[in-house]
Amino acid sequence: MASRTRRPGAAPGAPDGSRRRRLPMRLLLPVLVLVALMAMLMLRGYVHSEILADHRIQAEASTDKVPEKILDGGPVIDTRSGRATSLKMPDRRLVLTFDDGPDPTWTPKVLDVLKKHHAHAVFFVTGTMASRYPDLVKRIVAEGHEVGLHTFNHPDLSFQSKKRIDWELSQNQLALAGAAGIRTSLFRPPYSSFADAMDNKSWPVTEYIGTRGYITVVNNTDSEDWRKPGVHEILRNATPKNGKGAIVLMHDSGGDRHQTVQALDRFLPDMQDKDYEFDNLTEALDAPTAHTAVAGPELWKGKAWIFLVQASEHITDVLVVGLSIIGSLVIGRFVLMLLLSGIHARRVRRKDFRWGEPVTQPVSVLVPAYNEAKCIESTVRSLMASEHPIEVLVIDDGSSDGTARIVEAMGLPNVRVVRQLNAGKPAALNRGLANARHDIIVMMDGDTVFEPSTVRELVQPFGDPRVGAVAGNAKVGNRDSLIGAWQHIEYVMGFNLDRRMYDVLRCMPTIPGAVGAFRRSALERVGGMSDDTLAEDTDITMAMHRDGWRVVYAEKARAWTEAPESVQQLWSQRYRWSYGTMQAIWKHRKALVERGPSGRFGRVGLPLVSLFMVVAPLLAPLIDVFLLYGVVFGPTEKTIVAWLGVLAIQLVCAAYAFRLDRERMTHLISLPLQQILYRQLMYVVLLQSWITALTGGRLRWQKLRRTGVVEAPGGPVQRQRTHKGSDERRPVG
Repeated sequence: MASRTRRPGAAPGAPDGSRRRRLPMRLLLPVLVLVALMAMLMLRGYVHSEILADHRIQAEASTDKVPEKILDGGPVIDTRSGRATSLKMPDRRLVLTFDDGPDPTWTPKVLDVLKKHHAHAVFFVTGTMASRYPDLVKRIVAEGHEVGLHTFNHPDLSFQSKKRIDWELSQNQLALAGAAGIRTSLFRPPYSSFADAMDNKSWPVTEYIGTRGYITVVNNTDSEDWRKPGVHEILRNATPKNGKGAIVLMHDSGGDRHQTVQALDRFLPDMQDKDYEFDNLTEALDAPTAHTAVAGPELWKGKAWIFLVQASEHITDVLVVGLSIIGSLVIGRFVLMLLLSGIHARRVRRKDFRWGEPVTQPVSVLVPAYNEAKCIESTVRSLMASEHPIEVLVIDDGSSDGTARIVEAMGLPNVRVVRQLNAGKPAALNRGLANARHDIIVMMDGDTVFEPSTVRELVQPFGDPRVGAVAGNAKVGNRDSLIGAWQHIEYVMGFNLDRRMYDVLRCMPTIPGAVGAFRRSALERVGGMSDDTLAEDTDITMAMHRDGWRVVYAEKARAWTEAPESVQQLWSQRYRWSYGTMQAIWKHRKALVERGPSGRFGRVGLPLVSLFMVVAPLLAPLIDVFLLYGVVFGPTEKTIVAWLGVLAIQLVCAAYAFRLDRERMTHLISLPLQQILYRQLMYVVLLQSWITALTGGRLRWQKLRRTGVVEAPGGPVQRQRTHKGSDERRPVG
């Protein structure tokens, strides 16, 4: 049997043995989704004349280079043979022409009137409208009418290069091929008028159009319906004199055309009573049809084009719905946060507010540590300043940097080191729980420092026997850098304001790993810390709710933690948080159908957590996508005003959160930049987490590099207050 062992560094398929790096699927898919989304938006902008549109109109020019026979000739101009000729309509032959369509509102009404009176017409369609409404083009052709080109984006071709003219024609034909399976030889220039209006700017375009195989069709009778002068005036303008034949200009798009439809319904029978015939252009001239069927690659290219355009329209519709959803969620969340956090603050800050009897008994503080040599001394010394009697257990989870030795060398009272082989944070916490002496367990991270009052404030809610766990107030200690300031805003606004809201709703989803406390009995009832997810703090909190315990927020229990200081480290942390939260939601999904406390959490907590922590952040990029789209393609001013409105709402919420936490407002200066840059990173992280979950990936714990820059408030303290009898508790396990 051949060995499966490969030489390190070699990759299959690499002839030189070099390692071939492949982009992970969880990274590749977000990139592909983003590229596809931007491509669809660009396509939509193109077919809506928001991209590459040119709305300039040429001023009148001299006519000395235009042949006299063209200026004095008829409305049909043929330069295909290299010689300019023009044709007029036979007497009592009228060719109705409709420009700028098809329009989903007015073209069907026009077609209905034509069908009612057994009349034919010519529809000069733009490529943009034909691409968006292919079924109408198909109906036009099926009912015996002729179709002509009116360019793709409706520019004045006298401003355009030959390359752009060819593009306008070919794209228009592509839309026709996809919509109706035909191509046409009829063309009408945008902004054209009578033949005698041809000038030195427009004539060269007409000559060039002929070399491309097209007959140019202008008009000699303008109904001026675009001015909306009234039905009577439209009828008067459209009626030729003395029984002459004519090409009549009307419009089936470009605005409200009800006057056109009403006038047409009267014009057709009136003129038919006068022996006028309403024919296609080629019928009126007794010429072969202008339509040619397409097949093969040309047909499939057209169908592919229509499919992509329709997809872009549908995707945009979905995005608009998504934007409405995210707008509602964002506003709803802000309203709930402002209202409920205010209720929470007023409730817990009342002078007569008490959780119950003051909690004075000693507690056990568990500090899981893996390679925390740079931070662990500050962490432990901050605990030694505690105003509440504690024992400290540092659980060294197989550190290789001497973390345990540093703690042991400090020689501090009531500080014990428990060593284990590396097994992960949940296992370290469970090991600490087994060795803890007291009935209240405080958990913190090895890179976090407590204030002297933190433990005392954190455990007071246990005076209420219904409380099983308490969330503290985690703060960013290293907020001096820009990325630290952004995380500081996020912690104060996005985390702590949320916790006040969830506390009032009694469905707080997460006890932060940096500062949280639990009843030992509650932990034991739910089986301790689990390694089923990468967010063990969210997992245990949800388990507490389902077991019937209250989970509350202690705003004065402040802890200072070291936030990631690089984009890579931040990415790793938030990727784990996002993915772990999804795992926890999925793990506890049965709560949706259960009864009692579990069912209450499942039908209140899980939907809120899913909406506010998973769905809303996933859809939130739509705000920025449409912002970018609106700024680039318009309407720019309205888009900027709308975005500033959203930013103002964010600023109000952030200022309120900072006021509640008694934080300095100066850090909010970086809020606009946070919304532009930092938030985008969070979007990509969440999307990557979604894709990892959907593709069945398994994310591993990733240790963040610490710098030890967060010191204990007020400086290190050497000794802990001693409390008589605090060591008399029997160790567990």
